[in-house]
Amino acid sequence: MNLSCICGTTYKIMACTSCSTSDGGAPKGCKNNGTCGTDSCNKLTVFDWLANMSPSNGEAIFDCVEVRFKNGRKEFFRNSEKLTLSIGDIVATVASPGHDIGIVTLTGELVKIQMKKKGVNHESNEIPKIYRKASQKDIDIWSVARDREEPMKVRARELAIQHKLEMKISDIEFQGDGSKATFYYTANDRVDFRLLIKDFAKEFSTRVEMKQVGFRQEAARLGGIGSCGRELCCSTWLTDFRSVNTSAARYQQLSLNPQKLAGQCGKLKCCLNYELDTYMDALKDFPDYDTKLVTEKGDAICQKQDIFKGLMWFAYTNNFANWHVLKIDQVKEIIAENKQKNKVSSLEDFAIEVVSEPEKDFNNAMGQESLTRFDQPKRKKKPSRKRKPNAEAAIVATPNKPQAAPNQNKPAVSNQNKPVGANQNKPAGGNPNKGNKPNNNKPNKPNNSNDNKPAEPRKPIIITKNENKK
Repeated sequence: MNLSCICGTTYKIMACTSCSTSDGGAPKGCKNNGTCGTDSCNKLTVFDWLANMSPSNGEAIFDCVEVRFKNGRKEFFRNSEKLTLSIGDIVATVASPGHDIGIVTLTGELVKIQMKKKGVNHESNEIPKIYRKASQKDIDIWSVARDREEPMKVRARELAIQHKLEMKISDIEFQGDGSKATFYYTANDRVDFRLLIKDFAKEFSTRVEMKQVGFRQEAARLGGIGSCGRELCCSTWLTDFRSVNTSAARYQQLSLNPQKLAGQCGKLKCCLNYELDTYMDALKDFPDYDTKLVTEKGDAICQKQDIFKGLMWFAYTNNFANWHVLKIDQVKEIIAENKQKNKVSSLEDFAIEVVSEPEKDFNNAMGQESLTRFDQPKRKKKPSRKRKPNAEAAIVATPNKPQAAPNQNKPAVSNQNKPVGANQNKPAGGNPNKGNKPNNNKPNKPNNSNDNKPAEPRKPIIITKNENKK
């Protein structure tokens, strides 16, 4: 993608045509994962601001170029064949054994500056050379080898676990001709992987090379998104890894929480060093943090600092709950009085009145700040319309179960002495009141006290039981 300025200058930004949006607005995506031929989404890309300038006085173009391989690995090669190369060309380079395939990322005088920055002598004869521009057959072999890397990495990790080795295989890189595979791994200690290499060679049928990298180099190769929401610095532009100490966090008054200070590599974030010099310059005007102010009310100790506003908070040793805000000049004035063995009256004479800012209350009237405003509302459960069981069925079902229990427990003599008519008047449950309950659903026949006849469905059952017992 090209952007034109008012002055007519065209700038190239990191986006190629295959990564642009389609007609419907959805991103296309080239799915090359940093290896596209236009060199617009590569890692550690350098903008060639001398590309439009021709060499002066008939000078020859610098004969070295910078070639990038997988995941930001860059090397310098000599263009001994005098090929016309430009950024984005795919070339075949020297490798041992065979040849490798890479993409040209930088040409011209900027290559000399990069070689000087990385300590490479451009006049040395040990610089490898470029064979030729890659043909279509070379590109096909290269792409097939790249497709094998991901399934091989999964299988390689399984073999490492079977050998019980404390190592993590983070990445695999095939050579351009597919004759060799380089396994990058991380480990805390030295690992004996001689048996593992034999299994790799037997499993993958290729030449194997093992390379141990640090945790920061692993994060730089794999890439990712940092806690700031941007891509990792080490995978986009940062090439030198400087040591980071916890003192950098102390100077910037950050909480020493290892989960917040550590990056994806597990080490302290490199960005802790970015603003350290600014904080160090601002702290030069501050008194020491351990400074003690002597007053008539007692000694005061510093509790907090605001570096950019130039404020310090002090509290008496006998009352740490109340803090007093002082400017740097006032603190220096009190220190000067204390050096002359003079005590100031109190900190209240020098303290700044802190004006509490009114709280901003935003009324969310339209619900535009709700995170769940696009969620579908939960459906309320409808009340069940099932009819309740009849009261008669509930009444009849309850006494029918314990009928045998009271009759079995009674002695046989009591049943023999009683006449048959007396037993017929009793309901089956043994409780005369239960059978006389009203039924709201179906009208029952009137139960007269003088009528000794029981209900029709129960009469034959009771007579049959009493006759058998008798």
